[in-house]
Amino acid sequence: MSHALKQVFNKDKTFRPKRKFEPGTQRFELHKKAQASLNAGLDLKVAVQLPPGEEQNDWVAVHVVDFFNRINLIYGTISDYCTEQSCPVMSGGPKYEYRWQDEHKYRKPTALSAPQYMNLLMDWIEVQINNEDIFPTNVGTPFPKNFLPVVKKILSRLFRVFVHVYIHHFDRITQMGSEAHVNTCYKHFYYFVKEFNLIDTKELEPLVSGAH
Repeated sequence: MSHALKQVFNKDKTFRPKRKFEPGTQRFELHKKAQASLNAGLDLKVAVQLPPGEEQNDWVAVHVVDFFNRINLIYGTISDYCTEQSCPVMSGGPKYEYRWQDEHKYRKPTALSAPQYMNLLMDWIEVQINNEDIFPTNVGTPFPKNFLPVVKKILSRLFRVFVHVYIHHFDRITQMGSEAHVNTCYKHFYYFVKEFNLIDTKELEPLVSGAH
């Protein structure tokens, strides 16, 4: 593993602590299955498909947590370079500006700096994926009716992290020799959301023309 990739996977650089699946649970087994197909070098379009006999919501839940962990790592590697000064607006180039909205402090879409936005985003996702009422961990506990709407919101907001990193910080990723890793993670994410129709096509536009 190259020094750059070691940096990418250095636990200290994770923007947030990783969420782990408990060994012995169905989620843990599904997570291992998903990892095994990736490690086997399967075509990513095939790797994202629902394995026979598995529940789609379980498969989606496992991937949402995995993408959260991995995008966390990617952002962690460039977070020192994403500052109030360098990125006063959370954007993806001149055409796309992302505003933050939640049920608490920011009830109206609010323009924030990229680091502020990222902090709020990662905190918000952590709360969702650790909420047993939305992401039940016990086998047999049904997923709530709002599971997919919440997942779609999580993934469309995580996609914005890719947009910002690619458009504003790709030189840093390249300097570290991590572009292949980031590209693979992005492609995996992209094929997954397309396979299960989890992000509106319009949301994906910022990286369609300039997808690396």
